Amino acid sequence: MNTENILKELNFKATRSSGPGGQHVNKTSSKIELTFYLENSLSLSENEKALLKVKLVSKLTKENVLILFCEETRSQHRNKEISIKRFLELLKTNLIRPKKRQKTKPSKGALKRRVETKKRTSIKKALRRKPNFD
Repeated sequence: MNTENILKELNFKATRSSGPGGQHVNKTSSKIELTFYLENSLSLSENEKALLKVKLVSKLTKENVLILFCEETRSQHRNKEISIKRFLELLKTNLIRPKKRQKTKPSKGALKRRVETKKRTSIKKALRRKPNFD
């Protein structure tokens, strides 16, 4: 994954932020909307795109567009930095392929110990029963 090329494929849009902030909020467009078109990306391989489609299915639109918003700070530039950081972290965590699980068997000693403890428990419980005088 080449981050420099991916950053060139991002689109940003600034809009007015909501919430407290008084007149500043009403005048400035500090909210950042980051969009990334997964299908049109040249930086990602087809395998990476397929993996991201599966892992980010709840975050993608029907057109496979990833949209992130950031309106945490009053600065448009800081919000842009935060959204880029979140985007790269999201890609990094979701491009990790899980390791295949190797099947393992319990050792012969473990099987033997298991059977012995079952026998001991069985004998212990048998001794608790009332004697049968038939």
